[in-house]
Amino acid sequence: MIDKSRITGALDEFGGKVQSEIGDLAGSSEDSLAGRARTVQGRAKSMVGLAKDAARDAADDASEFAADAYEKTERQLAATGRDVAVRITDHPLSAVLVAGLVGFGLGYLARGRD
Repeated sequence: MIDKSRITGALDEFGGKVQSEIGDLAGSSEDSLAGRARTVQGRAKSMVGLAKDAARDAADDASEFAADAYEKTERQLAATGRDVAVRITDHPLSAVLVAGLVGFGLGYLARGRD
């Protein structure tokens, strides 16, 4: 979606060019300068709108990237859980032995050194 600053800026820029040309044709330096100033202001508004659009696009891209990463991680965790469950079912004695060793190691680390 285009920011309204871009539209109003383009209209101001066009209006300034018209005013400047009319001032030049009529020999009015005041209108000519006012038109040029309006053109510059319009161009500045357009640039602000362009920056807003770029920031909005970057935020949308970041949001999509984060959502994709979350979904991928969720799928990977589910697959890993299924894989662990299959391995435990296929090798229950090894699973108990590994769990016991992990428990012993954690207990040893938590006890501290005296």
